[in-house]
Formats: sequence, structure tokens, C-alpha cells
Amino acid sequence: MSDTPLMPKATAVWLVDNTALTFSQIGEFCKLHTLEVKGIADGEVAVGIKGMDPIAANQITRDEIEAGEKDSSHKLQLAKSKIVVPVAAKRKGPKYTPVSRRQDRPDAISWLLRYHPELADSQVMKLVGTTKTTINAIRDRTHWNSQNLKPVDPVTLGLCSQLELDLAVRKAAKRVEKAGGTLPNRVLMPAEETVPPPYAIADAPAEQPAEDAGAPDADEAFKDFKPEEAEPVVEEEADVDADSVFAKLKDLKTEAPSEE
Repeated sequence: MSDTPLMPKATAVWLVDNTALTFSQIGEFCKLHTLEVKGIADGEVAVGIKGMDPIAANQITRDEIEAGEKDSSHKLQLAKSKIVVPVAAKRKGPKYTPVSRRQDRPDAISWLLRYHPELADSQVMKLVGTTKTTINAIRDRTHWNSQNLKPVDPVTLGLCSQLELDLAVRKAAKRVEKAGGTLPNRVLMPAEETVPPPYAIADAPAEQPAEDAGAPDADEAFKDFKPEEAEPVVEEEADVDADSVFAKLKDLKTEAPSEE
């Protein structure tokens, strides 16, 4: 049973308005700071919250309140509930997985089977919330999407926490050692084998031209030149004299017959 009354702020509002208890007594009973209770009394905190009677809600007795009003050092105690609330039994079976992450479970199962084969099927079922049929299908490569499965850490996918995975692996390791078995030797492969370079690197650098090389000789540069293959030179037209052009136009105009 919790040691905090139901709706602590509403209970504090009622106690401030209807009792002579001190702010510290109300704060300790409702698990609120003394200044917060003072703010409730000043109307600065819990504005609009309707007070709840803790006596009617069987949270405290009237005698307990009267004892606190007489002695400011008295600590209020919650009344014992007459209703026995049964404790919910721990749910057995696979872990619930949100719908948005269910498509990631085959990848997580593939990762667990590859890197932690010592885990029992029941542990895998508990970690990622799957069934034994799915585990066997992925292990035997009879899953409908086996060709597209990519092993991904279930912690990265958010299907379980790192603490849950570590505890499961530790428990499986103890079980294997107790049975006289050996755990797989997990040795990290070199990065050159697991991550190929994005581009090929040549064994030897390309030869660079010498910086002190002089300019080529003219005879060497034009040794393959053939005059007949050279482009023909287009002669530029002579400049046109504007005065001569206008003079010819004037003569043509005078020679033209006049209209009758």
C-alpha cells in the first residue's frame, strides 16, 4: 500500500480550508513541500482544484486530524484500507512488442542466434517477444523473409534493454559452463575484412612529371606537323567605303524613270 493519499493536491486543499493543521503537517502527509502548501493557502498554487475530503475517502480518520491539531509535532498517518487489493500475478509468456516494432523482431532474432547461440529459446522469446515457431524458422532458414533478414542488435531496435540482454547472456553462460560445455570464441575480425574500403587504392602512386623539366624543343614539338592538314586561312573582307555606296545608290535613283 502506498504511503501517499489519493489526489494529494486536492487533499491538501481540503486540509488547508477545513483544518488547523500546520503547513509542515499537511506537506508531510500529502508528500508536498511546505512552500507548496503555503502557496495553496495563499491561492497561488492549485488554483481551480476542488478539495477532496480524505475522511470521506477513508484516507484518514477524524481522530487523527484532531490529534494533529492539538500537537503540531504529531505526524499524520494514513488509515488502513479495509479493502484488500489483490496483487496482480506476473504475466507469463512472450513479451509484448508494439505494433510499430514487430517487423524488426526477425532481424533481432537473427542477431541473437548468430552472436549468442548459447541463449535458450525461452530467453530469446522473453527478450524480443516472439514465439518458438518463429525462432526455429529463422534458425532453419525456412522463414518467409529469410533472404532479406539482417542481424540487428535488439537493444538498438528498442526491443529490450542492455541490462536485460546482459543478464540473459550471463545466465545462459552459467548454464553452459555448469553443463560442461564451452562458449563460442568471439574474436573480433579485422576491420579490413568486415568493412571494405569505399574505393580501390592503387598499389603504387601514379608517376608525376618532374618539376624541373624544361620546355620542349621546337623541332621536337612540330616534328609531326603536316602543312596539308592545316586549316585553310579565310581572307578577311576589305572594309566597305560608305561614301561610295551612297553615291552608287544616288546614281541609280536618278536613272530610274519617273512615274507618269
